Amino acid sequence: MMTSTATIGRVLKAPVAVVRSSPKLAGGLIVLALLVLTALSSPLVSRAIGHGADPVAVAAYERWLVPSPAHPLGTDQLGRDVLSMIIGSMSTSLQIGAIAGVISTAIGVVVAFLAGYLGGWIDAVLSTFTGILLVIPTFPLLIALSAYAKEVTLFQVGLMLSIFSWPFAAKIIRSQVLSLRTRPYVELAKVSKAGAMEVIVTELLPNLAPFIGVGFASAALGAIFGLVGLEVIGLGPSGVIDLGHIIYSAISTGALTLGAWPMFVVPIALLTLLFAALNMVNIGLEEVYNPRLRSER
Repeated sequence: MMTSTATIGRVLKAPVAVVRSSPKLAGGLIVLALLVLTALSSPLVSRAIGHGADPVAVAAYERWLVPSPAHPLGTDQLGRDVLSMIIGSMSTSLQIGAIAGVISTAIGVVVAFLAGYLGGWIDAVLSTFTGILLVIPTFPLLIALSAYAKEVTLFQVGLMLSIFSWPFAAKIIRSQVLSLRTRPYVELAKVSKAGAMEVIVTELLPNLAPFIGVGFASAALGAIFGLVGLEVIGLGPSGVIDLGHIIYSAISTGALTLGAWPMFVVPIALLTLLFAALNMVNIGLEEVYNPRLRSER
């Protein structure tokens, strides 16, 4: 019992030590956690503002109300509470980023290990295919796909965006697999008659966890901003209301000229914070696990 408790303690101390060793990583995780908690508070905010009614229902209140204690960010052109809309839309954006990040990272990990560990013609084919996808302009393809994606679910939107996100993760992880597969402890595992899957799971994956995290963060961020780009130009799926949709509504209705500046400013500020947080996490992980960056720092 004492041994298992000590083991659990060591496992929990390791990530804490990593976070404490990089102020950028710690700062990025704190900002990201605050954004996630804000998004999770969407039902509470809606209940507090609506007093039992739906504050984002059409004509729930008067149109274009200015910010006040009852409506901290005012109302929009349809009489909906802007604060409730923004927090709900941030929750949607984060869910889409998480779905696209998980799917694209899973695909990238599989492709990277097949290419980097097995090598040979498999590596040549997969690397060529990944390289082709990396140089194809993805935004025009997203525009074309959005023309056929009207009433869709969050999962379908995340799946659509993940199609173009996994090559970057695959490229990052493959380069690390190529480096790690010749390490002495990997060669020792092979000599000990360990199978390929056992070597990958027990020896390679634990050492690649930070790079998988970087790939996930990059894929999630790319998916969120890809959808925002579609929404801002009015080509986003009609079944999804995210932060980009609110920005598009603010632009198309002239919200700034009508005094409803929070509809435009607040979503952009939240997206900026999200971009900064995920990039700080990426930079922090690189500084901790990349020896060259660590020595330069």
